[in-house]
Amino acid sequence: MVTLRRTFRLALTRAGFAALFGLMALHTIGGAKAQVAIAALVAQPVSLPDMALGPANAPVTITEYSSMSCPHCAAFGENVFPMLRAKYIDTGKVRFVFREFPLDIKAAAASMLARCVANGDAEKFFGTIQLLFQQQQMLMAQTNMTLRLIGKQGGMSEQAVETCGKDQTLLDKIAADQRFAHEVVKVDSTPTFFVNGERFKGAMSFEELEERIMPLLKE
Repeated sequence: MVTLRRTFRLALTRAGFAALFGLMALHTIGGAKAQVAIAALVAQPVSLPDMALGPANAPVTITEYSSMSCPHCAAFGENVFPMLRAKYIDTGKVRFVFREFPLDIKAAAASMLARCVANGDAEKFFGTIQLLFQQQQMLMAQTNMTLRLIGKQGGMSEQAVETCGKDQTLLDKIAADQRFAHEVVKVDSTPTFFVNGERFKGAMSFEELEERIMPLLKE
């Protein structure tokens, strides 16, 4: 588990103000009602459309807040996610939502690239995320070169990758979503998972995740 470090500026946009109002609202309720309220907040995208796999009406929704610079996130993406996808996502039992929570500017740049490569296509997005996680050490050591190489694999020219990296609107949206996650739904480390709205902090093995999924499928 990697804890949030404020190493790049978070923009206070409309979503940021919404986060503050949401936070004040949660202070007025407690216990189970607060959990239900948080689950409802997690269920809805803020500034950016969700990148998700699996049917919208799946009985279980898993939302992961992840940073491209987080080694535990990379391990989950490489070792756990493929099994989760094969057994639960592709069979329609689980909807998996990936939310960007960059812990540093390099992770933010990688998240921006994934959005640009995908251009709204979830399969392309998850494919790019997989490549970024596989090349995480190189991404941290030689960020620009790695982004260019992965962008090229995604069909982008070097100029397009550079333009993507300078997209302040996209960066502001990622930052606003992160601020909302941090201030309202209390995400302060990666990976953080919400399974049907219930929060779990830190890395989870496939077996641990399956223990959370199975009872929900029987309801």
